[in-house]
Amino acid sequence: MPSHDFRSPRLFVEADLSEGQAVPATPVQANYLLNVMRLGEGDTVLAFNGRDGEWRCDLVKPAKKKLDLLPHERARGQTPPADLHYLFAPLKHARLDYMVQKAVEMGAGVLQPVMTQHVQASRLNIERMRANAVEAAEQCGVLSIPECREPVKFADLIAGWDRSRHLIFCDEREDAESPIDTLRALPQGPLALLIGPEGGFSAEERRALQAAEFVTAISLGPRILRADTAAVAALAVLQASIGDWRGD
Repeated sequence: MPSHDFRSPRLFVEADLSEGQAVPATPVQANYLLNVMRLGEGDTVLAFNGRDGEWRCDLVKPAKKKLDLLPHERARGQTPPADLHYLFAPLKHARLDYMVQKAVEMGAGVLQPVMTQHVQASRLNIERMRANAVEAAEQCGVLSIPECREPVKFADLIAGWDRSRHLIFCDEREDAESPIDTLRALPQGPLALLIGPEGGFSAEERRALQAAEFVTAISLGPRILRADTAAVAALAVLQASIGDWRGD
């Protein structure tokens, strides 16, 4: 486990971060730090923006109703954003929030909603999705916020796919063989993972996936998993077998 500071509050900021350059806290951040965390002037927090690494910042109050973050030391250098694309059929609010947060924790670098034939939620709030991604990144030590993309229709996704990125989809009808063996047999290269809706992929969608040479189907075992559970299980299997958990 890397040596990170897990005790100090972490905040994502849009502004550039450099020593001595004050960054104004948003009203929401100021309320969280001053009223929820009960911090005050001179206390230290961590800030990151996805570009300049993670910085230790002192809290400074230039005025009664203002709060600044004053960077004084870079705690961690910037790491490249995760390259794993996570594709999913949108769920209803609470379960979608959970799924987005867990995907960020599990190392997704792109969050791509896909509108399938059996999708549960036909409308999606991208700002809410990004807010959940930011919250997860703040809490789990991630230095970059995943890209949150607009929804795309399933047919358009497959038609416009970048063939250099291999697509793995979790097929509830696939024989319950070891997904680890299947994944380790894949050639090295950029990856994407696709999780379908609660009702599963339609017959037409499954045929399109099975016919594409850039797609590999895996099983997640003998039980039918809910979509949010399948997301965590599939990301764990992928990261452990051919992802960034291997440490090689």
